[in-house]
Amino acid sequence: MMMMRQEEGSMILPWLLLFLLFSSFSHGLLTSHTMLDRLSGSSSSSNYLTQKEFWFNQTLDHFSPFDHRQFQQRYYEFLDHFRLPDGPIFLKICGESSCNGITNDYISVLAKKFGAAVVSLEHRYYGKSSPFNSLKTENLRYLSSKQALFDLAVFRQYYQESLNSKSNRANAENPWFVFGVSYPGALSAWFRLKFPHLTCGSLASSAVVLAVYNYTEFDKQIGESAGAECKAALQETNKLVEQRLATDAKAVKTLFGAAELEIDGDFFYFLADAAAIAFQYGNPDKLCSPLVEAKKAGDDLVDAYAKYVKEYYLGSFGVNVQTYNQKHLKNTALSEDSADRLWWFQVCTEVAFFQVAPLNDSVRSTKVDTRYHLDLCKNVFGEGIYPDVAATNIYYGGTKIAGSKIVFTNGSQDPWRHASKQTSSTDMPSYTISCHNCGHGTDLRGCPQAPLNIEGNAEKCSSPDAVNKVRQQIVEHIDLWLSQCQDAARSAI
Repeated sequence: MMMMRQEEGSMILPWLLLFLLFSSFSHGLLTSHTMLDRLSGSSSSSNYLTQKEFWFNQTLDHFSPFDHRQFQQRYYEFLDHFRLPDGPIFLKICGESSCNGITNDYISVLAKKFGAAVVSLEHRYYGKSSPFNSLKTENLRYLSSKQALFDLAVFRQYYQESLNSKSNRANAENPWFVFGVSYPGALSAWFRLKFPHLTCGSLASSAVVLAVYNYTEFDKQIGESAGAECKAALQETNKLVEQRLATDAKAVKTLFGAAELEIDGDFFYFLADAAAIAFQYGNPDKLCSPLVEAKKAGDDLVDAYAKYVKEYYLGSFGVNVQTYNQKHLKNTALSEDSADRLWWFQVCTEVAFFQVAPLNDSVRSTKVDTRYHLDLCKNVFGEGIYPDVAATNIYYGGTKIAGSKIVFTNGSQDPWRHASKQTSSTDMPSYTISCHNCGHGTDLRGCPQAPLNIEGNAEKCSSPDAVNKVRQQIVEHIDLWLSQCQDAARSAI
């Protein structure tokens, strides 16, 4: 049962959870520095299949035989296309942000095609599903991918039993299929790996299954995606910023709308992310066109880049500068912005993905190095906090994941694809969608990947055929694996 809140670290009561109103930024977002993916956090109701909340009691620690505390976890269901009573159930995994509903992307097309229900569970600690009212480091000990996977398994059983009860069926099993993009894409693959009896298969879109300590491939991909002219302009811009920062740091940071970032490393990370996001989410021309034009015209590159950052990254894309402020990351009070601290805890304990500058030909500032990341982890969470990347990859297998019936997909311009499984293996096909603006989660989101395209519309992709070809492959795998599930169920009767 839920425990009464008697001190700062105690469990939150259900009524308090319902009272706390969470929301994401105006468009929902991803910032590479903090979260892999936050596009599911969009606040516009038209972007969702449903936003009606449901709750159930979840176990706090799945790995303790003594601790039986529970917390309330939020979930959603969409039944408009569900073929009662034995249609498939699509479990769409939410990740490192507030989960405000079931996003109306390509999964809605798949649900209609297969007569599927769609359910979605909010990740523990994020949004309204926080077990504690204080996010001090001690209370984050139950925040991990391992606990989150077990949450999904328990929820899957709970929902199946609930459906059986409503349908007056006993011990019936609908065929389940799991979906996720980015970190939830990794969870989707890992769920099939760890609980193969609970799902017929999974789609692991832009799935970062390989934990990486120094992730230099991220910056290298930005350079490749930018092309020679844009890459050169970005590199020159960074050098100019560094030079001016040395003489008048306050003026430079103010120019970019980031005066609050007192730590230079935080500021350089902010600038690096502002560039990366254009390629990651299928909007390369918003960055490259003005920069290249400014360079050719002999205009001030720093001014041109600052204009892009303020108008696009902080403006229409919706990033908040405080996301990069370590003072903000140290805030342990539960709030609508807590996801920044929460994801950094997962970064600093499990997966790292330290986006350091490569030794040569870096696009980002060389000030963004390993020491910056380790200092951040120590400053924000205290002594002894560091990412055990080797343990994570031993547990899940990295790109050598020994699973089955998992579809991996990646966009050619996505800097995160180098942490995904990009080669096909037996029973685990992998597809790369190649086009000028094919980034993070293109198969489910279409182009550009931000802002949201209803039903994952791919018409604005530079090669819609490339997207549709991979989607057809996905449909065929889902169809086959669901059929095999149903055949196995019938033979077991």
